[in-house]
Amino acid sequence: MSGHPWPLFDLRVRTPRLELRLPTDDDLLELVRVARAGIVDAERAAFLVPWHKLPSPAFERQFLLHWWATRGSWNPSKWALGLAILQEGRAVGIQELIGTDFAIRRTILSGSWLGREFQGQGLGTEARAAILALAFDGLGAEMAESGYLEGNVASARVSEKLGYREIGDTFVAIEGKRVREVKLRVTRDTWRRDLVPVTIEGLEPSLPLFGIGHLGPDDWATP
Repeated sequence: MSGHPWPLFDLRVRTPRLELRLPTDDDLLELVRVARAGIVDAERAAFLVPWHKLPSPAFERQFLLHWWATRGSWNPSKWALGLAILQEGRAVGIQELIGTDFAIRRTILSGSWLGREFQGQGLGTEARAAILALAFDGLGAEMAESGYLEGNVASARVSEKLGYREIGDTFVAIEGKRVREVKLRVTRDTWRRDLVPVTIEGLEPSLPLFGIGHLGPDDWATP
């Protein structure tokens, strides 16, 4: 067998300033430090589950457990690909791509965060452009969906620049408060593929893991 036995470790998605790849444990430790240093102002809701507000060391332990569990629960019919966002070799955030019955639905969800010190530089736009290129050009997706909590102006602007359109909203309960979540969608035809140049390397060996193509009993077996 050539290459990594878990070929997703060989996947690279690059933009002019960023590299996205599966995080190693060392990357996760750096991302713990970045997240602990701050993602958003304390008074603003940022995530449906406010994991970033946990005290230490519960924060660090739950952060690591989440990403270990995400990796370990991978299934070709239901997967979540969390890629570390690296700038000049340093992990600065996470960009996630999620698919359920992707081979049939051809729809992905995405989510992301950047450390506060790396925000306001256009890196969020590059990271989202990278994941859309992976979804549309790499995996053959037809639609990509996302959302943001009301007040997250930066996320709204990134989405608008890349061609997302609002498709509705809902209200969620976060820490006992009612918060509006705006739902967004972009399609293969409306995606602004010209906004950021993206290159993808090492994807082909991983395609069956996304439910694309043939995955035989020698490739995927449940013990």
